[in-house]
Amino acid sequence: MEGAEPMEGAEPMEATLPDPALASAVLEVEAHVGREGWDQPARLYALVDTERFVAAEPRMAEAMGIAETVVPGSLTAIEQEQYPAEQPVEQVLETIVWPPTVDGCCVVVERLVLPPEVDAEIPEDPAEAATFAREHPLRQEVRMVAGATRAGATYCALRLKAHDNEESVVDGTDLVPGLVELVLATLHDADDTGVQA
Repeated sequence: MEGAEPMEGAEPMEATLPDPALASAVLEVEAHVGREGWDQPARLYALVDTERFVAAEPRMAEAMGIAETVVPGSLTAIEQEQYPAEQPVEQVLETIVWPPTVDGCCVVVERLVLPPEVDAEIPEDPAEAATFAREHPLRQEVRMVAGATRAGATYCALRLKAHDNEESVVDGTDLVPGLVELVLATLHDADDTGVQA
């Protein structure tokens, strides 16, 4: 209603808006990984303030082609070492605590998803459930990118293999809640328990 005041205790609308720097970084990572095709292992990226990164690592920034085009307030994604393929990325994320110089992070994973109508048919045993998903005719392959910042902002991007183009990427603040929660947990203070990345 025009001229209406917000109700007392109501959350401001801005609270649900995405962080533009994080959204841009997540979509940039999704596009970068997308250009390399499917059937890739999980990938982990540190997100750092671009201006601070260029000042601290000028040679690396120049090699990455960002030294001359710094956008104030933007985040730069720096890929981390590959982890063993046999270790689920969810377990890896549970062991990580980033140092204070890292402003955020994002993870890229590929998964098989099934439509909700087959949920009741999925076996409870994880190994049997994985086989069931791999062999189901309605399965879809999806790439998920989940990112977060120390300030608590989150952003996700999803791409289906069946619609493999940047125009079909679905994005939003909380599309993969479980993965987002794990990513956020890695951004606790470095003196928490965990392994620094």
